[in-house]
Amino acid sequence: MNRIARGILPALFGVALLLLWEVMVRVKGVPVYILPAPSAIAGALWNDGGDLLVALSVTLEVTLAALILAAVTGAGIALALAQWPLAERTFFPYAVFLQVTPIVTVAPFIIIWVDNVFVVLLILAWMAAVFPIISNTLLGLKSADTNLKDLFRLYGASRMQTVARLLVPSALPYFLGGLRISGGLALIGTVVAEMVAGTSGTRSGLASRLLEASYRLELARALACFVLLSAVGFAIYAALDLFSKRLLRHWHESAKQTDI
Repeated sequence: MNRIARGILPALFGVALLLLWEVMVRVKGVPVYILPAPSAIAGALWNDGGDLLVALSVTLEVTLAALILAAVTGAGIALALAQWPLAERTFFPYAVFLQVTPIVTVAPFIIIWVDNVFVVLLILAWMAAVFPIISNTLLGLKSADTNLKDLFRLYGASRMQTVARLLVPSALPYFLGGLRISGGLALIGTVVAEMVAGTSGTRSGLASRLLEASYRLELARALACFVLLSAVGFAIYAALDLFSKRLLRHWHESAKQTDI
């Protein structure tokens, strides 16, 4: 299947769903405060686009900052845990604890302890995004070929040389896989954090705009916020996926093109 067909089929399916949605809402006469038609959502995007894009930029700023912080700290933690098994047994359970703890239960304490709203959102989004990078990178570091490790040891390679020339290249595909997952989780964490923190004013994010619209039963505007957030989430994943393929395409099987 060629690239054009791969792009056309999802687009046609999406258009068909939107048309069915539009027809059903108009035929059934569903009130706009219950379920707005796609045309009403498009109208909200057109009329309120400027305000929503400003709010989206605030959300995106926190999301990207949290993703970068998660990538750096997650890779560093994984590298440290891989080098010292005792540290892995000691600290990895706390990383799991960080992942399974709902953000909404931690947010009230972070809000009390930190007086900067941006830092609050950054911490909560980082908490949502960091674990996949730690776990995937750690798995990659521990999955390096044993025979190659023995070969490096036989030729007297130092620990730094083994890490830089064997472990890191072996872990790179795993790290990039975790990064793709964390891109969406960073956005989700930011949205949840904005809702819990109750940010408002000119520096409030798109999640706050969504809540405001839903409280006022302006569902077309609320769904417009949802559409923008979904589009940004897809764009983040697509960008990270493209980055991963460009980085791995010359030497790793996962990035090679297939005809399926």
